Amino acid sequence: MRVLLAGATGAIGRPLTRALLDGGHQVLALARGDGSAAIVRGLGAEPVRADALDRDGLLRALDGVSADAVIHQLTALKSPKRKLTADDPSNVLRERGTTNLLEAADAVGAARFLTQSLVLGYGYRDHGDRFLTEEDPFGVRGGTIADHVITGLSEAEGRLFEARHVAGCALRYGVFHGPGTWFDPTPGSRGVPVPVGGGGVVPWVHVEDAASATVAALEHGRAGEAYNIVDDRPSTWGELAAARSAATGGRAVRLPGWALRMMVPYLGALMLDTRLRVSGAKAARELGWTPRHRDHRAGMGVA
Repeated sequence: MRVLLAGATGAIGRPLTRALLDGGHQVLALARGDGSAAIVRGLGAEPVRADALDRDGLLRALDGVSADAVIHQLTALKSPKRKLTADDPSNVLRERGTTNLLEAADAVGAARFLTQSLVLGYGYRDHGDRFLTEEDPFGVRGGTIADHVITGLSEAEGRLFEARHVAGCALRYGVFHGPGTWFDPTPGSRGVPVPVGGGGVVPWVHVEDAASATVAALEHGRAGEAYNIVDDRPSTWGELAAARSAATGGRAVRLPGWALRMMVPYLGALMLDTRLRVSGAKAARELGWTPRHRDHRAGMGVA
């Protein structure tokens, strides 16, 4: 297929671009500036100079362009912020960005549309030991700072599923680890603090596996469906930090829960309040996808 990709230079966008090209697809990638355009070319894709948040400029840049599918992988999650608000950059990308890219899909004649979502949309709370599936309620707010994230995720999925001109799929990724993420195994990379005691349990996925799942969804995903994209073993934040330390030779920064909440309240909701296990059986069954890195230790390259 000829694919228009938004977010090609991000942590998942780079391996996704390579995976799409390896699968025989052509990739047109949005690039806002010269630096992004150079990265896109280096990956082997064709840059389209446009900003997904500039509707008119985006449509002008796509005048005369055709594509079979659009993939939305835009986020702004480079580092955790002390405060989250309704106009958080990632939310703007998930809401207004999704609207603009859906209009772009219509302009280029795309019949398929994939959007990035997250398993955290099931809710920042203790879900117990049961593995949730795509049939469980999504977009559940809990009255905390994390509600802004949940709103952005549910808005992105809702706008996609309401669109009638494209066959849309939402990919509910686990928390990313791997190059370019908070848990990058590259020596010298910068991590994030984790709670003393390890914190809560959440689903994870290596960015390369997230990329391969996205290609599988592009080729086999059913319209109007969401898919959980996770590895085989939910793990604590402390376990990820320990594996990263083993891979990099560095030391994880561990903070008492009260200090983490005071410094970055969102990390308190994410790392302390959330205990979430999610099943990836639907993706295995319908997309024929299973993760190559079956857990975080394999993803970090440690025994």
